[in-house]
Amino acid sequence: MFEYDFMVNAFAASGIIAVLAGIVGYFLVMREQTFAGHALSHVGFTGATGAALIGVSPLWGMIAFTLAAGLSMGALGERLAGRDVAIGVVLSLSLGCGLLFLHFFTAYATQITALLFGNVLGVTHATLAILAGIAVASLVALGVIMRPLVFATLQPELAEAKGVSLRVVSMLFLTIAALTVAACTQIVGVLLVFTLMVGPAAAAQNISTRLRSGIALAAAFALAQAWLGVTLAFYTDWPTSFWITALAALVYLASLLARRRS
Repeated sequence: MFEYDFMVNAFAASGIIAVLAGIVGYFLVMREQTFAGHALSHVGFTGATGAALIGVSPLWGMIAFTLAAGLSMGALGERLAGRDVAIGVVLSLSLGCGLLFLHFFTAYATQITALLFGNVLGVTHATLAILAGIAVASLVALGVIMRPLVFATLQPELAEAKGVSLRVVSMLFLTIAALTVAACTQIVGVLLVFTLMVGPAAAAQNISTRLRSGIALAAAFALAQAWLGVTLAFYTDWPTSFWITALAALVYLASLLARRRS
């Protein structure tokens, strides 16, 4: 399997993104902002198709649009909670705009499946370098804001009283989440971002209530699902995203059973 260069790239890319998605997704689940993360991926779809329309790499368009959306959502601060209807409207509008852009640029329509469901086997060395850069920058930024982020998440009133700006923390975190979403779409696509960002994190929180062990479990689950999914896809010729999604569901169900027994 590793005699093929595209498989080496696939393992490297999926490993990098899985670890990033597991760690960032842990905080996304803890802050109960999973729906906002899903909306970011749909906004990214609009950015990717819009970029293709003007002759720019879809990845850069996706990054630009998800960053803008993340900053906008983060500016709402704690008011973001309970705005599922508004987020849903933006989510639907984003998909609609993406389809409109595809209507005007039909040459890109053949690649729509890869954008929606991912194509980890098509990752190039250049894309791999970009994904690695995004992962390093995101994890470093997350490490810098981790303490106020946890404080603002678990005890927002006390954190604000101690001088922690909930809005700034929210904007910074959702910016990191936006970059993670843009990177994840290269592996599992716009429609399946939940697979790597939410599934492993939710399973980890079902098993462990401790922060450090929970983060480590989320990263480990995501990494195992990604690498095993790529391996199964190679030997079965079934879509990689299907295997990663199926494994994520199995791990989450197993974590629910473990939680009930404990």
